[in-house]
Amino acid sequence: QPQLVESGGGLVQAGGSLTLSCTATPFPLDWYPVTWFYQAPGQDHRDLVACITRFGRSTEYADNAKGRFTVSRDDAKNTITLQMNNLAPGDTGIYYCAVDRIDRQCQWESDRYDFWGQGTQVTVSS
Repeated sequence: QPQLVESGGGLVQAGGSLTLSCTATPFPLDWYPVTWFYQAPGQDHRDLVACITRFGRSTEYADNAKGRFTVSRDDAKNTITLQMNNLAPGDTGIYYCAVDRIDRQCQWESDRYDFWGQGTQVTVSS
């Protein structure tokens, strides 16, 4: 059974950084765009944070992630990384990676994705 696994979450002070990783077994991430979603505390919807297409040809970011977050992929390691800098308390929540196994471009709607990780908690203290 293929699994997506996120790691790297934790507690950090405002202004700090975290690096989230997403890997999959036994599943070839290099065939697909991979997206990071964010779920705020107490909310049930998930919003796109960042997405990267095959071979890293293009990336897309939510407005509040631009200039602070960077998504990248290492297909040799079957891993997608989200580097998050200058974190703020408003970034607190659960971060999920997801794969859309149908589309080839980034999709902003979470219901387009059928393969999800379990999420990793990010907590930013003020």
